[in-house]
Amino acid sequence: MDAILEVVALILGFLAWVLVGIALPNRYWKTSTVDGSVITTSTIYENLWMSCATDATGVHNCREFPSLLALNGYIQASRALMIASIVLGTLGLVAGLVGVQCSKAGGENYVLKGRIAGTAGVLFMLQGLCTMISVSWYAFNITQDFFDPFYPGTRFEIGEGLYIGWCSAVLAIAGGACLTCSCKMATEEKYPIPYQARGTVYSGPAQTRSVAASTYGRNAYV
Repeated sequence: MDAILEVVALILGFLAWVLVGIALPNRYWKTSTVDGSVITTSTIYENLWMSCATDATGVHNCREFPSLLALNGYIQASRALMIASIVLGTLGLVAGLVGVQCSKAGGENYVLKGRIAGTAGVLFMLQGLCTMISVSWYAFNITQDFFDPFYPGTRFEIGEGLYIGWCSAVLAIAGGACLTCSCKMATEEKYPIPYQARGTVYSGPAQTRSVAASTYGRNAYV
């Protein structure tokens, strides 16, 4: 295992975990568009948990979604995926701290530490996939409503929370891939073989004489 690559991968995984923690409560997953509006008196923005509005004077009013079952399916799925992403990232960080070479938490069994580090890499990649699916699915619904000419409601644009989520997903996948690639599973321990002279066997005097006879011939004993 490359210790430097492991540390870099662990840092990328930690940054991804921090960013997904920032993206989840961010209020600006989507913001109302000003396209085609001559006068904009208020701006509406939403995330997975609430809908907020701000007027021209800067007053903010937020309202949490009243019912989970009344929400659209993609919002419920995005919530579940983002929460799963945080859980997977937490497990990946714990496993990564134990599995890297520079850590003493896992003892001196480097075969076991390598397997733990590989597991941490897989967890980071799963975290990135969950985040990527969540924010991409949410963004797809925003763009679908925006370009639908028959959509009667308020049109929204992609907010900063989704961009933070995409950055988190890319970092998590990159860190998990680096950690997995740096992990080399050792199958067996190899011990150095003691040096033996050519044509010499140390198992006993009789075998030593027979090897010597076959090597030097009969004239060697005359």
